[in-house]
Amino acid sequence: MKRKKYMYSILVIQQKMIGDVLLSSILCEGLKKKYPEAIIDYLVYPNTIPVIKNNPFIDTIIPFEKEYKDSKQSFFKFLKKIRNKNYTMVIDAYGKTESNLITLFSGANEKISYYKWYTSIFYTSTIKRKPITLTNAGNALENRLRLIHKEEDIVANIIRPMIFLTNEERISAKKYLQYNELDAKTPLIMISVLGSSKEKSLPPLYMAKIIDFIALITQGNIIFNYIPNQIREAKEIYDLTHKTTQKHIHFNVFGKNLREFIGILSHCTMLIGNEGGAVNMAKALDINTFTIFSPWIRKDVWNMFEDGKHHDSTHLIDYNPEIYKEVTYKKLKNKSIELYKELTPERIIPKLNNYITNLMK
Repeated sequence: MKRKKYMYSILVIQQKMIGDVLLSSILCEGLKKKYPEAIIDYLVYPNTIPVIKNNPFIDTIIPFEKEYKDSKQSFFKFLKKIRNKNYTMVIDAYGKTESNLITLFSGANEKISYYKWYTSIFYTSTIKRKPITLTNAGNALENRLRLIHKEEDIVANIIRPMIFLTNEERISAKKYLQYNELDAKTPLIMISVLGSSKEKSLPPLYMAKIIDFIALITQGNIIFNYIPNQIREAKEIYDLTHKTTQKHIHFNVFGKNLREFIGILSHCTMLIGNEGGAVNMAKALDINTFTIFSPWIRKDVWNMFEDGKHHDSTHLIDYNPEIYKEVTYKKLKNKSIELYKELTPERIIPKLNNYITNLMK
């Protein structure tokens, strides 16, 4: 059955990973504020749905199933379903072949995405990303807002990504922490010990030394953030920490799924570690963060809402800016493992010390 055609029925597309889906959810909020009567649907991968569950600015979450990638027939059936929804506008924040086709087949009057010369034919309007940063919201967030706002309206319409937990989820997480003898009066620090890849992860020995310092200065309870297939690497870092540090680490305390992880994170004092989805989730929960950026990731793009107190970060560019002269970050990706050797604990710890000290005053 075809959906009734509202004044605005809008589809937002973001077929990326958790951090990108969470960040792009600001488009749904921005559109809902701009068009209060509009229906806002959000197309994402199924595994990312937990970070946007219960979001009041999204009317329907549309999962882009694996079968749509694997089968042309399934994908065509999906395109027909999209067509039948009568969208008046599509905001494609992904901009790859699948989303190009989804946008084209939607039949929407307005089709907006980022500018690429070879895909512009699919859209009625394309927006060029800008390298400038107008606020401390970060370049990645501001460029997303350019999809729905004029340049002169960006600063006035900054939105913080949010995760919406239920009271039941928060209470359940609190009970789980209490069961594991994690006292709410003692600082609870989550360590993002691993990035999504080796190229985005501080070397194990360096991370272990950072954790030793955190345990010493906070005397808090420490839990690790890692996904199940990273348990061997996480255990390697645990084994590299000092024996006295290991008394503070609760290695087996973790959520069985993403919503449980988010619930636990909501009770943490701070999250410290590698840049990635966990950092974005912490910020969306208003949890303090200290981020260690990979040498090939642009800090000014992803250091959202950094204020030097609640949210701070470190990057190799802070210590060796000459490395980044006349070379693109993309070209540095293959050298990231080598460059990480320069981002030593001795460089990171002074700034981390100031951050933790000021936070715990």
